[in-house]
Amino acid sequence: MENLVEQNLFGGVYKDKKVLVTGHTGFKGSWLCFWLEKMGARVCGFSTPAPSDPAHIDKLNIEMKSVIGDIRDQSALDKVVNDFKPEVVFHMAAQPLVRLSYKVPDETFETNVIGSLRVYEACRKSDSVKSIITITTDKVYENKEWHWGYRENDRLGGKDPYSASKAAMEIMTNSYRESYFNTVKFGSEHNVLMATVRAGNVIGGGDWALDRLIPDIVKASIEGAPVSIRSPHSTRPWQHVLEPLSGYLMIGQKLIERDKSFSDAYNFGPSITEDVSVENVLIELKRHWDKIDYIIERPKEVLHEAGLLKLDCTKAYRNLSWTPVWSVEEALKFTILWYKNYYEREDVTTERDLLSYVEHAKEKSLVWTR
Repeated sequence: MENLVEQNLFGGVYKDKKVLVTGHTGFKGSWLCFWLEKMGARVCGFSTPAPSDPAHIDKLNIEMKSVIGDIRDQSALDKVVNDFKPEVVFHMAAQPLVRLSYKVPDETFETNVIGSLRVYEACRKSDSVKSIITITTDKVYENKEWHWGYRENDRLGGKDPYSASKAAMEIMTNSYRESYFNTVKFGSEHNVLMATVRAGNVIGGGDWALDRLIPDIVKASIEGAPVSIRSPHSTRPWQHVLEPLSGYLMIGQKLIERDKSFSDAYNFGPSITEDVSVENVLIELKRHWDKIDYIIERPKEVLHEAGLLKLDCTKAYRNLSWTPVWSVEEALKFTILWYKNYYEREDVTTERDLLSYVEHAKEKSLVWTR
């Protein structure tokens, strides 16, 4: 792979930087660790074991330290922070599934709220940590099923345990930002900046989590069966996993550069016009892999899931000059071809996908590539 260290992405701030990623064994976490390592960062991950078998993290040859543990375990977190002494923390670890949250509400709230508090406490007691970027979700907003995008200052809420837990996590995070990492006292009483980042439904190769659309489609396809679709008309802000990660890394860059104006919440998603329905996603995927088939069924058990959810990313566009690189059609193509190559050729294309993404971003002269 072309050396990303020499390309000076994100101003080269991640080269030799010690970065802790919680939730590194998960889908987004594995992609983030891969990108960080390719830019020359010294990466340490802290997470429970990989949530699936196979797992994307196991398919990558990342030079990083991996610590298996639970973010609800304060002593384990304190130890990894004290031993590794990270300067930057990307906090991704979570119970991330809506439907599972109905079955395990206690675990969902404990992990997403109390677990996050444990991470912040480990950071607060550390002399090394200077930047904290917490990854939440678009589902933190009180969803009114309206047709315009939610902005960062819109009301938080959630009807299902997952959404409610992530909204509560955002409120708790803001309390830490106001109480312990207040920007007014930055540089005098403390040296930590923290931000939260919210993204819509991410897709990409290497996701095998339960009860997610594309992993379900892929699993059914390789078994030669049609996938059952329960909400064909639901729309989501579909985007390739590399899109929000570029935004997270941009926020991280600003915090590393000690710009306290970015110690705030940010949305990262595709343009509102690119929201597409579940059924249209399936039609697009089938264009690239003819093994895909599906049937639409009414579920026996009806649990609340948002039917319409959009993000307004004006703040990221204006303050960061962040824009997506790939259209939704390109995101779907790269995603399904990753699985097609994996299952038909045992070929993991993560490196090539990342390089293609960076090259396409350069062609658009995006600020983080200069």
